[in-house]
Amino acid sequence: RCILKELESLGKALYGAKLIAQRFQVRNCSHHKDPVSGAACLLSMIEEGNPHHFFIATQDQDLASKVKKKAGVPLLFIIQNTMVLDKPSPKSLAFVQKLQMNELVPEHQKQSIVQLKEKEGLAKQEGEKRRKRKRAGGPNPLSCLKKKKKKKTQEDQEPSAEKKKRRKRKRNRVKAEAVHSVQKNEEE
Repeated sequence: RCILKELESLGKALYGAKLIAQRFQVRNCSHHKDPVSGAACLLSMIEEGNPHHFFIATQDQDLASKVKKKAGVPLLFIIQNTMVLDKPSPKSLAFVQKLQMNELVPEHQKQSIVQLKEKEGLAKQEGEKRRKRKRAGGPNPLSCLKKKKKKKTQEDQEPSAEKKKRRKRKRNRVKAEAVHSVQKNEEE
């Protein structure tokens, strides 16, 4: 809301930017009655570890440097009509490493977990090995082969011998030119 108020106060020069900003979802900020500048409002919304997981898209270098000082806030900017996601800041990388170190379970807790599993009978025993499940395979490759032709037996050869004896009658067709010439000769 603060950004829309700031765009309204800047006048007709940024009317197009105001129309674009109105298309997006408007988030409520804590400055209802007395709006502050857009940069200050964005910084106040990402305080306390960016709980709503906002991305900040800006061309303002001052705002970008302030955003980089906060951990876990992605930064977008535009270079030659292309939106670019900036690489994580050193502050963000350090924060992630710190979280990973805190999430690791201390060695004494791992040992107590193993003891509790053994007590409850949930621990894996060395003698037991899981069997691999058989998965359904494809079709039998031998069933996919083409059928082979049978060798001809004597019974099969006899009808074929009869077929050889039969001859097809050839029809002699007279060419159209020959017919025309014969008709002309008859007319003369």
